[in-house]
Amino acid sequence: MSLEHDYNALEPDTILQAVDALGYRSSGRLLALNSYENRVYRVELEQGAPLVAKFYRPDRWSDAAIVEEHDFALELAAEEIPVVAPLVFDGDSLLQFGGYRYALYPLQGGRWPDLEYSEDMIWMGRFIARIHAVGGRTRFQHRQNVSVERLGRDAIAYLLQHDFIPAHLLQAYQTLTDDLLVAIVQRFEQAGDYSTLRLHGDCHRGNVLWTDRGPHFVDLDDCCNGPVIQDLWMLLSGERAEMTVQMIDLLEGYHEFGVLDMAELNLIEALRTLRMIHYACWLASRWSDPAFPRAFPWFNSVQYWEQHILELREQLARIQEPVLTV
Repeated sequence: MSLEHDYNALEPDTILQAVDALGYRSSGRLLALNSYENRVYRVELEQGAPLVAKFYRPDRWSDAAIVEEHDFALELAAEEIPVVAPLVFDGDSLLQFGGYRYALYPLQGGRWPDLEYSEDMIWMGRFIARIHAVGGRTRFQHRQNVSVERLGRDAIAYLLQHDFIPAHLLQAYQTLTDDLLVAIVQRFEQAGDYSTLRLHGDCHRGNVLWTDRGPHFVDLDDCCNGPVIQDLWMLLSGERAEMTVQMIDLLEGYHEFGVLDMAELNLIEALRTLRMIHYACWLASRWSDPAFPRAFPWFNSVQYWEQHILELREQLARIQEPVLTV
């Protein structure tokens, strides 16, 4: 039975029973955490610290892809890199209960980083480089790659084939994305034959928690193969001069443990544009999940698509600007 887009069977009793089935005694108290792709809960125990139970969206990842994610996290943790890895039970981290696949994690808190200080950006650079030092040992075999095809062409094709873009904006969207794909491909060509490795893949501030001991990742759900710059560019924000300073700080830390091929700087705005295109496709592909219209009520409106096209036009101009230099 496929449960795609269907979490109706995932009731509180099911969640608690899944935790108790592993030998724990839950207190009956749980809290839904902020997650749209999967369902994630803080589960209180009668004794001991709370756990985090993550129930995977049915039919999204293969078992092999999830196991690769878990193995990567466990490999990083074994190197004392601050990533929260899943708990292992009789050799398995990917668990089954009630028709759902799930995993348990220790609860680890923290705050979102503001990264307004050079010291914090340098620290993040060191942190990411240590992850990449492990990630470069091999490649994922069952997870996705950062590519123009998947994030760009496939996403655009999905949106054009489904009734999301208003009819009067279709031609503008198609013409603009045709131009964007040409510019993006040119930037990838200018980056040359860059190396790929196992990445976090979704390395923005919201996926990092900070404590007095520094930053840590709590989720590798979007880990993938790709270029080094994929895990750096999302930490940049503001105007060009601000991003230049931020990149200098990031690289000061990164180069303590790794090396960035500077030709990859050609990919920053290309990757930003691909993310914007793919994000719209992701929302569209999940729109039948009732959680998405509730969480993103502004999506699928004329105003949204007008603004989206305007932002993509601005991205076309940014891609055509001289590459960021440090």
